[in-house]
Amino acid sequence: MIPLIDAHLDLAWNALSFDRDLTLSLAELNRRERHMTDAPFRGRATVCLPELHAANVAVCIATLLARSGPVHKLANTYKRIDLDYGAPAIASAHAHGQRAYYRYLESHGLVRILRTSTDLEAHWNDWSSDRGSAPLGVILSMEGCDPILRPDDAEAWWDAGLRAAGLTHYGIGQYGHGTGSDGSLAPAALLLLKEFNRLGIALDVTHLTDLGMRQVLEAYEGRILASHHNCRSLVPGQRQLTDDQIRLLIERDAVIGMSMDAWMLQAGWVRGVSRHATLSLEVVADHMDHICQLAGSARHCAIGSDLDGGFGANQTPQDLETVADLQRLGGILKCRGYTTKHIELILHGNWLRFFGEALPTR
Repeated sequence: MIPLIDAHLDLAWNALSFDRDLTLSLAELNRRERHMTDAPFRGRATVCLPELHAANVAVCIATLLARSGPVHKLANTYKRIDLDYGAPAIASAHAHGQRAYYRYLESHGLVRILRTSTDLEAHWNDWSSDRGSAPLGVILSMEGCDPILRPDDAEAWWDAGLRAAGLTHYGIGQYGHGTGSDGSLAPAALLLLKEFNRLGIALDVTHLTDLGMRQVLEAYEGRILASHHNCRSLVPGQRQLTDDQIRLLIERDAVIGMSMDAWMLQAGWVRGVSRHATLSLEVVADHMDHICQLAGSARHCAIGSDLDGGFGANQTPQDLETVADLQRLGGILKCRGYTTKHIELILHGNWLRFFGEALPTR
């Protein structure tokens, strides 16, 4: 199997918000949830640590995720009890708790938090020589920066291992408008970008508005990625990247990870109504191929699955029941004429190169 790098997994959020023991087998995890009715994805989880190992996922970008924007301070505007908090300090505490979970996993030899390019190189060599004994490599990212209480708080998060971050998530956050809203970055975001640039935190443009994207590309000089984004020309909607945005990201030598969420893959998909039997991983390859054609190479396309990011196998392609099924993409791309070298770039090489350059050397 080809080694994989997945640029977006909400591992700690799943563990802490949904009481999921990610050390269990996937069969056992889903058996325990079989009779739960609090969310439609219960009993349909696709990710756990043993399954990531079976999938040959050597490295993932693992998130810290908690929201507390201006509207969340009003009790009657809470949207999700697993995400939204009435005060930024509470959101920050939740994110610190998620980081503590990764540290717990690391202390038990189940993951290895990668802080430097030297860490990444050593881990990749370990995995390549003996993946049976190597833990999952984890690069910490923040999905929406509400837990960063002030721009000058970014350095403490850097010291804690944060190496990538996206300013916004859904709605309006502390640092500006995100997916599903229409507006700009907040003034504090520009100060935070200066801190990110100074520290060397890679900026994830996922979940920015179109205006926010333009502001970021003008204001930020550091490394940029789009961890889990698909193509707007194939699936209309603000959540996807336009062709012009993709070209601008290519100019910045960014890498774009494909999300496996069905509503981002197929136009007209309706959450809670459409059924995953109507699409396959071939659709993921359509998005991948579109980016590669715009770039004229396979250098900028990769995986950012977002599996178990608030959905389960009820909302994935029908031939993607677990994270291990990501391996099917290699065969699909081969049938489309992609060479082994191109496939390896998409499945791991582009993220390996990107973070090898973006992470500090020490």
